[in-house]
Amino acid sequence: MTKMVLDAEAQAGADVWEYAFGFLKTIVVRCAVQLEIPDLLEKRGTEDPISLSQLSSLLGCQADPLHRVMRFLAFHGIFKSSSSSSSSSVYYAPTVISRHLTRDNMGPFILLQLPGMVNGISAEALRSGVNPNLKAANGEDTWTDSAFGNHKQVFTDAMACHARSTVSAIIDNYPEGFKGIGRLVDVGGRHGMALGMLVKAFPWIRGVSFDLEEVVSMAPPRDGIEFVGGSMFESVPKADAVMLMWILHDWSDKSSIDILKKCREAVPADTGKVIIVDAVIDEVGEGDEYTGARLGLDMVMMAATVKGKERTYKEWTYLLNEAGFSRNTVTNIHTIESVIEAYP
Repeated sequence: MTKMVLDAEAQAGADVWEYAFGFLKTIVVRCAVQLEIPDLLEKRGTEDPISLSQLSSLLGCQADPLHRVMRFLAFHGIFKSSSSSSSSSVYYAPTVISRHLTRDNMGPFILLQLPGMVNGISAEALRSGVNPNLKAANGEDTWTDSAFGNHKQVFTDAMACHARSTVSAIIDNYPEGFKGIGRLVDVGGRHGMALGMLVKAFPWIRGVSFDLEEVVSMAPPRDGIEFVGGSMFESVPKADAVMLMWILHDWSDKSSIDILKKCREAVPADTGKVIIVDAVIDEVGEGDEYTGARLGLDMVMMAATVKGKERTYKEWTYLLNEAGFSRNTVTNIHTIESVIEAYP
């Protein structure tokens, strides 16, 4: 396959992800209009950009979720962002587009759009840090609570679809990562779709799909896979390697560190590793064709969890260091996620 065809395939894959998250752009713009950010920036003008900390204080919003919203909107050209050469501060200024989103222009019309779908991306949620439409699971507002239908067939089908796409990219671009692994535990592995593909591609692997008891009890039998029920906050089955695919982005830093500690305890200190399959956000915005899709996925996590998020490499390194890992590597698998290998 020529490089041109490969590039076309990669771009098509990235475009499909962005189409999947396309409705979120309206929701995030609506949130900015609710907060009157276009009006605030327009009053200051292009010559007087405002810092994230100033904006956070003026709006009464927590800085981290506000930064993620502004990062997404700046990527799509709604606002202009810049950083200070003398500090790590980020500044925002109006654009031609944002001028059309003020309250005396198109702003009120934007507020009419998708009023019932704001979830965790709203002025209320950004100011309170709480998603009013979710209940707590393990002490956090998250869609992982079974009350929100995650154990229903539609969710299982969606995760199986994701597994087919991502695991194909893993097999093609990261085959060396599974050499020497006898027993592999997939934490949050649901009905074993991802593990089934990995065991077929790498038949020396013995797979363990580890999930909540009510999830694995519904799983159909799969060759080469054992299903184990339990909580990743209590313990993880012992293995040569543990995999976390699309798990940690559901949770806060504190909960993610707790999960990672349990995973580190499950693998041999000298030869084991934890394989994390999740997005790595490029903070500067000069990433590959999947950058927009990753930022869109970050907005999905804000809408669905409040405390969950997609992370930059710096944020991933912080989690791994706090969980006691000695080193890590990142592999680009040419899709929305990357593979992070963490070693005890």
